[in-house]
Amino acid sequence: MKTKLATLWLDGCSGCHMSFLDMDERLIELAQRIEVVSSPYVDFKYPDYFPDGIDVAIVEGSVSSEEDLHKIKLLRAKTKFLISLGDCAITGNVSGMRNLIEIPDMMDFVYNETADVNKGVMPTKVVPPLLKKVIPINQAVHVDLFIPGCPPPADAIYYALSELLNGNTPDMSKVTRFGK
Repeated sequence: MKTKLATLWLDGCSGCHMSFLDMDERLIELAQRIEVVSSPYVDFKYPDYFPDGIDVAIVEGSVSSEEDLHKIKLLRAKTKFLISLGDCAITGNVSGMRNLIEIPDMMDFVYNETADVNKGVMPTKVVPPLLKKVIPINQAVHVDLFIPGCPPPADAIYYALSELLNGNTPDMSKVTRFGK
């Protein structure tokens, strides 16, 4: 039976998901042992739906909206082993820079002061309600493994998945560090 894998992209740039794809031909090897059951890699119509019995979930990005918080809690409840992938997921990183100013001031700056198109039009549907502060994943749910990097190298992701598939606990200090 294949290991059920889910990936989730929260508030981040998708660089960590791109690093996952950068495993290149090793993806073919992993595909022999992994079934991707939920991911932005596939056509996924219901972003708040995750099947039961996920073995491993890989989550990129920080938690910055009510929607992000809902998704990460739902995914954690259905996942045996959760990986926080990348510096945004681990520390809040770039997304967390908005913590320096209040939400109304940030929204005014983005949609009024600096907008080139549709100046003064505040989003009502595209941007979900924001949390007061951006938080790393581990401040919302329990995280089993942290893979740092901006983005983490494909070799580190492959190492972590290979170790888990072989029943081992990955020692990420062997293959990556923050900012690498």
